[in-house]
Amino acid sequence: MTTELHSEEPRQDPRDTGRQPLPRQEWTGPGTTHAEQPRSRSGVTARASARFEPVGRAVASARSFVRDTLQGWGFADIADDAVVLTSELVTNAVVHAGTSAEVLCLRSDDGVRIEVADRYPEREIPLQTTAVSMGSPDREGGRGLQLCAALAGHWGVEYTPTHKRVWFRLDLPDRPIGTRAAGPALPTELLPLTDGRVRVAVLQIDRTGSLSAWNEDAEELFGYAADQVIGKPLIDLAAWPHTPSTGTGIAEALRLSRWEGSYGIRGADGRVIPVYASHLRVRDTAGEPSTVCLLVRDQERAVLQTPPRAPAPDTASTTDGQSPDPFELFIGSPAPDDLDGLLQRTVERARDILDGDAAFLLLATDDETELEVRASTGLPSARQRFARVPVEAGPGRYGSARMPAVHDDLTAASGAVPLLGGTGMRSVVTVPLKVEGRLTGSLGVAAEAPSRYSNEEALRLQFAADRIALAVESARLGELERLRRGSLSFLVEASDLLAGTLDRDQTLALMAQMTIPTLATWCAVYTIADQASEPYLSYVLHEDEDRIDGLKELLSKIPPPEPIPTPGARVWAAPAEAARQAALRSSWRGLGLGEHSPGDGSTVGTTQATASAVGGETVVLPLVARNRVIGMLTLGKPADEHFRQEILELAEDLSRRAALALDNARLYSERTAISQSLQRSLLPPEHPHVDGVEVEVIYRAAGEGNEVGGDFYDLFPIHDGAYGFAIGDVCGTGPEAAAVTGLARHALRLLAREGYGGPAVLERLNSAILDEGPRSRFLTLLYGELWPQEDGSAKLKVVCAGHPLPLRLRPDGTVEAAAEPQPLLGVMEDLELYEQTLTLDPGDVLLCVTDGVTERREGTRMLGDDGLAEVLTTCTGLTAGAVAARISRAVERFASDAPSDDMAILAMRVPGLLPD
Repeated sequence: MTTELHSEEPRQDPRDTGRQPLPRQEWTGPGTTHAEQPRSRSGVTARASARFEPVGRAVASARSFVRDTLQGWGFADIADDAVVLTSELVTNAVVHAGTSAEVLCLRSDDGVRIEVADRYPEREIPLQTTAVSMGSPDREGGRGLQLCAALAGHWGVEYTPTHKRVWFRLDLPDRPIGTRAAGPALPTELLPLTDGRVRVAVLQIDRTGSLSAWNEDAEELFGYAADQVIGKPLIDLAAWPHTPSTGTGIAEALRLSRWEGSYGIRGADGRVIPVYASHLRVRDTAGEPSTVCLLVRDQERAVLQTPPRAPAPDTASTTDGQSPDPFELFIGSPAPDDLDGLLQRTVERARDILDGDAAFLLLATDDETELEVRASTGLPSARQRFARVPVEAGPGRYGSARMPAVHDDLTAASGAVPLLGGTGMRSVVTVPLKVEGRLTGSLGVAAEAPSRYSNEEALRLQFAADRIALAVESARLGELERLRRGSLSFLVEASDLLAGTLDRDQTLALMAQMTIPTLATWCAVYTIADQASEPYLSYVLHEDEDRIDGLKELLSKIPPPEPIPTPGARVWAAPAEAARQAALRSSWRGLGLGEHSPGDGSTVGTTQATASAVGGETVVLPLVARNRVIGMLTLGKPADEHFRQEILELAEDLSRRAALALDNARLYSERTAISQSLQRSLLPPEHPHVDGVEVEVIYRAAGEGNEVGGDFYDLFPIHDGAYGFAIGDVCGTGPEAAAVTGLARHALRLLAREGYGGPAVLERLNSAILDEGPRSRFLTLLYGELWPQEDGSAKLKVVCAGHPLPLRLRPDGTVEAAAEPQPLLGVMEDLELYEQTLTLDPGDVLLCVTDGVTERREGTRMLGDDGLAEVLTTCTGLTAGAVAARISRAVERFASDAPSDDMAILAMRVPGLLPD
């Protein structure tokens, strides 16, 4: 891949010079014809380009290039869409068209334009005016332009004599600039009063919760100098809660991305100072998170609160004499697309409206059967976030979240509001959030005292909920759209990675690494060998590597989840319960109250950390491939955390892809093992030691994963003092040819040991090959019998049936053919073969090869018989092993490409006589 980046104003593209454009097709949006110059460079402020060759990782590299480029330009909002479109278009070029792809990114003030060009201009697309007519979206390929029509603002196709270029433009979303919220103009007498200069304390808290900044106004407000508090946890200074109406822990509030509310700070004189605080999570230049807190006296909250708090309904009225709109009490400063900020502000205002001790807001799932906790105040929000409760609740004045409900005393209506169980709340009012008659959520306010609310409070809360419902639903849909586009990009990457390997262990590792930490805090993969086997814990991963061993030990002590094929995620309570029990036992041992000695504190701390890491919600997703459960994917959260519904749906999509990839890896491993086992059975065992003769064999089968091909060899004892040898070549390569090699090798041994001579052996083998019918293949074969002699020589009888002739090397460097050619096997029924006798004197070498050696090619050149003889002349004085190795190296070096044909080399040498 080659890449170029530019920040200056781009010059004219040299590719545009002198081009004669072919017909061009352009669209804007789905199904609308638009005429726009697709190569316009007006307003371009930067460009980046890269070229990708048609290789396996090109598509993934193109995605990374586009994502890195857009994020570097600050266009993260549209990066996911751009990555998906680029992936489709580059795939069309490098996979389907088989050409290199050029990707060009052009930045402008209002968006980005991306062009993908390939070198296959003949692949024109018939002119269409609507995206609908481009084909079915369910087909396997050709969805690139449909995605352009769906996601891009403008797009088009351009043809030139050398290129086909597809381009699309993504516009930046509208971003709020300047004031995001404002209150009405108020008379001077209604403006809030202050008792002097308003002081705003600015605090900064690092990721551990300790103070890292403390300004002069903070010193004035609370009486502490900066050196007295820097490095101390904020919770040491906070008196929380200051009033019954605030109950969220400060540690929980500091973990939220944004929070506003009241609490108390204990001053240097010991008095509690009520403050109104605004917390904002930020990252510094090194990427470390911290929290900036702005604090004012509680009565001066209008300084931080936008818009100013409206007067109470019973003390003021609007200009038309009506009570102020409860909706004004809900809207604060979060941007329209900041769903979490909007929900948090909503629950705080709802609590204030009804003077409650706690408030909560739940959003409905798509099927409206469950509600998901998204914001709360006065409750353990960090522990309840994304917890799910059923829409249909228990008994009470109303039994469903679809209707307003008032519960005077929850102790008398157990289970009516599952979220409030164990919180100490006694009375509660809940109202639905509906948009066009559809349930989108539920808003509730609770109090610690019984009988705090009546139908009047329910009506007030319902009126406010009706006004906020549309804003909440709009922000929720915006969040879902961003999540789904991000999910699409995630699945594209995951599918590409899973498809890139057929190794089972690597597939398991990829499966776990893709989920952590994107989807979960920890992951475990169970596999099932067959239907009669129990699930086996195959892989464990945690985002904190130090906790992997403890997690693996914990999971190994509990029974695995049941392999239920029902699709979707189901909750598995066993890990959290086991973690809780382990933490409890560890605590008792640490106090010296257990059955065993306390042990060191590190063991107790490790157990507690593991329990905290596993103590949240755990879900199991079945890995189903080809209608069989082959394993389970287990995802977990740390203590008291829950999965959100969108994450579970994404995990379900991933599990389906991972299951198929895992099963493919299993099938490939099984097929490879079977193939290798069968192929090894076709190879001869270790060749026997022949007294007085050196023997060396080099055998290489063509093709990945093949141990045996169409070439074969054998050396075996016939009877005392006699040995048979053979080297042959079956027409073709691969398993089909290997099957004939097995027939030939076993038939040669059997017939030779029955006492048949060389011609008779080959004639009967010829008949056996012809009996195979359509499966028969041509076979060239050199067969011989060897008798070492007492005088140091060796006598041979050979038959060369259509095979490359054996070569004899004498000590003086002379090379000559050692046999005459005869008809090959597997063609004619009646063969008249004869054998030839020769004697190898001391120092002589007999070289037998298959045509994979002589037919080695480099372009139009071929090694041939003459080239082989020339190499053999350089082998005088070498052992049989050295002769075979030199021939093999000469074959490999003759051409730059890897050999495409099977190759066998059999070298036999009679050692020279030792001097007296």
